[in-house]
Amino acid sequence: MAQDDVKSIDQLNEEADIAADYLEGLLDIADYEGDIEMGVRNDRPTVQIVADDDTDIKHLIGRNGEVVDALQQLTRLAVQQKTGERSHLIVDVDGFLKRKRQHLRDIALDAIDAVKDSGEPYDLKPMNSFERKVVHDAVREEGLKSRSHGEEPHRYVTVYLKNRVEDTAEDDEHKNINRFVEGEHLRFDDVKRPGIQRTGNAGDHRAQDKRHDFI
Repeated sequence: MAQDDVKSIDQLNEEADIAADYLEGLLDIADYEGDIEMGVRNDRPTVQIVADDDTDIKHLIGRNGEVVDALQQLTRLAVQQKTGERSHLIVDVDGFLKRKRQHLRDIALDAIDAVKDSGEPYDLKPMNSFERKVVHDAVREEGLKSRSHGEEPHRYVTVYLKNRVEDTAEDDEHKNINRFVEGEHLRFDDVKRPGIQRTGNAGDHRAQDKRHDFI
């Protein structure tokens, strides 16, 4: 399958299922208790671990989300090994990504206020692609402009008044990154797997009328 081909809902559900199996195994090895919620959002499979113990949650998230990032990378590799295709699966732990997104939006809004007050561009600290995408979206919603500068891992976002940047000079990253990072809403189906015990059948999480907003 070419990278730009749109995957079917069955393929996305399969990726979520493989990911859940893999994460169940990791939880079992680590002797962590928790549920796994699965869903598909914006053509991307999503899997969330909901642990019962605060200490387990802390360990699964790690410092600044480092463990969540590692779990996502490992799980994507496990899915790719099974399907032979690259996956853009999203892994979250106990709503960490939701809280992180809100924190980034607050940072973006502070930068927007500073730009409106001074009329001058405002540089933010270096961020990864997910973080920059959240900032770009928040800035656009407020009617200002933003652009990324520099090279990884020191790439950062600058916020401008709208008349300071040509509309036609949008950052390519801002245009194309949607397929690689989280959108504004994650939706998880009403399916949970307590520990490594499977509940429901493989088709349960495909039901469209039993979903709830998570992010």
